[in-house]
Amino acid sequence: MTAYASNELIPSSEFAKRFGTYLSQITTNSIDKLAILKNNKVEAVLVSKDNYERMSEALEYVDNQEILAIIKERTAKAHKTISQDDMLKSLNIEPKELD
Repeated sequence: MTAYASNELIPSSEFAKRFGTYLSQITTNSIDKLAILKNNKVEAVLVSKDNYERMSEALEYVDNQEILAIIKERTAKAHKTISQDDMLKSLNIEPKELD
C-alpha cells in the first residue's frame, strides 16, 4: 500500500476547484503524486506523465518477466510429441470431422 503525505491528500471538491494549481505542482515536480479523496477514501491518484510512463514500462517489464519464467518452466520439462493422427485417435475424432 502506498503511503501519502498530508499535502498529497486532496478532497475531490478541492481538487476540482484548484485543478490548475495541482496540475502545475505535478508537472513541475514540486509534488510527486496527489491522492484524490472521495468520502475520505483514495479514489484516484494524479502523477506526472513521465512518472506514469515509467510505471507503465516497469509493469510491462514485470509482466514480460513472468511470461519468460513460464516459458522457461515449460520448455525445461521433457515432453513427448505425438502426431496429429495419434492425437485425433486418442480423442476419438475422425480426420474428416475437421473439414
